[in-house]
Amino acid sequence: MDTIANFFSFITTPVSWVIVQFHKLYGAIFGPDTGWAWGLSIVSLVVLIRICLIPLFVKQIKSTRNMQALQPKMKAIQERYKSDKQRQSEEMMKLYKETGTNPLSSCLPILAQSPFFFALYAVLSHIAEGKTIGVINQSLLDSARQAHIFGAPLASTFTDSAADVAALDATLTSVRIVTAIMIVLMSASQFYTQRQLMMKNVDLSVKTPYMQQQKMLMYIFPLIFAVMGINFPVGVLVYWLTTNVWTMGQQMYVISQNPTPGSKAQDAYLQRLLKSIGAHGEVRGRRRKNVVKAIVAKGSDRNENERRFFAGLAKSGFAAQADGTVIKGDTITAEAEGGAAVRRQQPKRQTKAKRQAAAQHGPAKGAEEDADSVEVAKEPTTSLEKKPQDEAKDSAQGDKPARPSRANSGGSRQGKSGQRKGQQRPKHPSSKK
Repeated sequence: MDTIANFFSFITTPVSWVIVQFHKLYGAIFGPDTGWAWGLSIVSLVVLIRICLIPLFVKQIKSTRNMQALQPKMKAIQERYKSDKQRQSEEMMKLYKETGTNPLSSCLPILAQSPFFFALYAVLSHIAEGKTIGVINQSLLDSARQAHIFGAPLASTFTDSAADVAALDATLTSVRIVTAIMIVLMSASQFYTQRQLMMKNVDLSVKTPYMQQQKMLMYIFPLIFAVMGINFPVGVLVYWLTTNVWTMGQQMYVISQNPTPGSKAQDAYLQRLLKSIGAHGEVRGRRRKNVVKAIVAKGSDRNENERRFFAGLAKSGFAAQADGTVIKGDTITAEAEGGAAVRRQQPKRQTKAKRQAAAQHGPAKGAEEDADSVEVAKEPTTSLEKKPQDEAKDSAQGDKPARPSRANSGGSRQGKSGQRKGQQRPKHPSSKK
């Protein structure tokens, strides 16, 4: 570790100068020899460095997303040229060039932060050894050696001996308790940050070896920092814990406001956006309009979360436009109102008493109609096919004429004998039958 720190010694002077400037500010508030003054100086150094690294962090996010999107194509190239490693590398570089992706961009924040980390490590090591470094002179050195954070000197480590700790005016127990707590917090924050990235901000519809690698790193990195942390001075642990907390908060904001397409975070974001549109009737904010505009431009390539978002808009009576705004969908609203009107025109449900009354009177009425139809059907048959007994009865009655048939449309019918019959005359009683 000392060799690596010496390699970055060119930056120790700027780092020590920044710490001294912040110490002057906090020393005027808390006192120059307090742990608060020196501890907050280190925290402020982290914040300043991370603010300067925000552009690199943005590039890291874009690169990580591009790498996730390219995983299926990369896998296809590996399968296609698995026997030709040179051609495989050429195709990979061609793919990176076409998509504008840099595989090393995801490591840029860590690489850019490394010189400051090792420079701070070198400054704190010199303080522990009682040596001046950079712009830290003897008076500042004595002040820093007297500074304690919760009873642990800034320059002490978990592996220090009791004699080394006693030389810094502290006890071995307090140093180990403070350093152990800080190491656990540092590892836990690192694990949570990586887990948050994997569980919420990864496209779950794409299963690639890249995701498996990220899951492995999620467990390996905290273990690495835990093992290395026992050799870090308390000031370095403050630095690393602060940068982990910053990364965690920065990532939470990015996941919440600019999630990866297809991830759980995107689904949650679009649902919040849908509620906002329903409440205000418009898309508020330039960034949100850009999100809607990008989803509209995808067309049929939208993922499940985006299709669910558009379905929710249609259900609420809105239609997304190409410029990222929304308008009230008149067609959708008219259909909804028409459906409501149709539902209102439907008859009310009858009560049980009315249904029973209809059931009682309905069959009687139907029976009467059936009876009438049966009588009408029987009358033509009686008039057309007279039996001999009926004819004898008519002749016995005398001058009563026979009733014409209803079914006779031409005014005449043929009997069973085939003779033409008209209106029958009354027969004489003496006539033979």
